[in-house]
Amino acid sequence: MPIKESRAPKKPSSIGHMPQGEKWEFDNSVTDVFDDMLARSIPQYDIMRRAVTDVGSQFVKPSTDIVDLGCSRGEALAPLVEKFGAYNRFFGVEVSAPMLQAVRARFKTYIDAGVVDIRDLDLRRDYPPARASLTMSVLTLQFTPIEYRQRIIRNVYEHTLPGGAFILVEKVIGATADIDDTLVKLYLAMKGESGYSQDEIERKRLALEGVLVPVTAKWNEQLLDAAGFREVDGFWRWMNFAAWLAIR
Repeated sequence: MPIKESRAPKKPSSIGHMPQGEKWEFDNSVTDVFDDMLARSIPQYDIMRRAVTDVGSQFVKPSTDIVDLGCSRGEALAPLVEKFGAYNRFFGVEVSAPMLQAVRARFKTYIDAGVVDIRDLDLRRDYPPARASLTMSVLTLQFTPIEYRQRIIRNVYEHTLPGGAFILVEKVIGATADIDDTLVKLYLAMKGESGYSQDEIERKRLALEGVLVPVTAKWNEQLLDAAGFREVDGFWRWMNFAAWLAIR
């Protein structure tokens, strides 16, 4: 039977938030406003979240694991935990201490019941002991060094049951410099329409340089193919953000 859990509290506004240092960190100040920050920074954010849940739910099997790589405050896990509850086990992977504290507080009832397991784990070196029917990586792989990404996706594949799925959501760069420039201009305009000032947009952009490193959509698809997934297709895209479904 699903275990009832209170929903996340109202999201504090990220308007006015500035990076604390020269390089972006998922510190307390980011954690506090993170959900609102994503909603204002990711185009069609609610549509993307709903699509990930709806597509992923089709592959969940009883008595299997559901994994979220880079679970942050638990927004991807929450609807699946509510839907499938104690019929499955849920792994959340995170390395930011403030995020770990927030997500563990959110799922405390489930953690105490042994349904949710939140792990402080660096995907460059380790992977949870999952037998997964569904694994999600929502805007996470882009924050890992490029040289580790194939290894991480291969680990996803090896811990996915036959017929199971991997959902990958990433920021991407355009296939050419001209295309990328067009997409970036439209994206920055969207952020301004979401309420951010030009100073906020520029400060965040500079702080993320070298920390968030996107690649092309084609490159992400090649990583999924090379890992061994037998079927790969995109199911959502807005300008320079995209989501794929990969089936083992």
